[in-house]
Amino acid sequence: MLYLNLVNEKINSNKENINQINNSQNNTNTNNTETAVFGGGCFWCLEAVFKNVIGVINVESGYAGGFTQNPTYKQVCSGSTNHAEVVKIEFAPSVISYEVLLNIFFEVHDPTKLNRQGNDIGTQYRLIILYNSDIQKEIAQKVINKLTDEKIYPSPIVTEIKPLGNFFKAEDYHQAYFENNQNQPYCQFVLSTKIAKFKKNFSKYLKKNIL
Repeated sequence: MLYLNLVNEKINSNKENINQINNSQNNTNTNNTETAVFGGGCFWCLEAVFKNVIGVINVESGYAGGFTQNPTYKQVCSGSTNHAEVVKIEFAPSVISYEVLLNIFFEVHDPTKLNRQGNDIGTQYRLIILYNSDIQKEIAQKVINKLTDEKIYPSPIVTEIKPLGNFFKAEDYHQAYFENNQNQPYCQFVLSTKIAKFKKNFSKYLKKNIL
C-alpha cells in the first residue's frame, strides 16, 4: 500500500509539472502582464516573429514616436508624421522576460542600418525601442552596450531608445499580415526568412503551435 501511494504521488507530481509547462506554452498566466514596443523596419516582420514567442499574449502593429494623432498608413509612409512602424507586444514576464524579447528583436533585424531594413527605406522604418518604465530603459541600454562590447556587428548600432508616448494601432489589414498573406512574395522571401532565423536561434522560446 505504501508503495502504491508513493507511485500515485509521483504520477500526480509529474502531471502537475506537465500542466505547468503547458500553461506556460499556452500563455495562461496572464494575471500580470507588461508591454514592449519595438520598431525594426516593417512591422509585419516583427509581428510575425513575436506571435511565435512563448509568453507573448498579443501583438499589434501600429505607429509611434511621431506627432500626428491617429495617423494613416499613407501619412506615415510619406514621412510627414515622424512616426515609426512598431509593434506593441503584450507579454507575461513570468514566462518571458523583457531582456529576452530584446535579444530576439536584435536577432531578427540589422540594428546598424539607419532608416532602412532591406529595401524598406524611410524614417518610418527607423530602429527604435520605446520604453514605458525606467527599468525597461535600463535593460535596453544594457543589451545594446553588451552587443557593442562584444562587437557582434561590424558597424555601430543606431537603434534609438526613447520614452513611449502614444501608440496608434494600424489599420486592420496590417494586423496578422503574415497569417493572412502567406502567399505574397514579401511574406515568402522576407518574413519567412526572419521567422526561420528566430526558430533556429531561439528554439526554446517557440510556442507549440507556430506559423
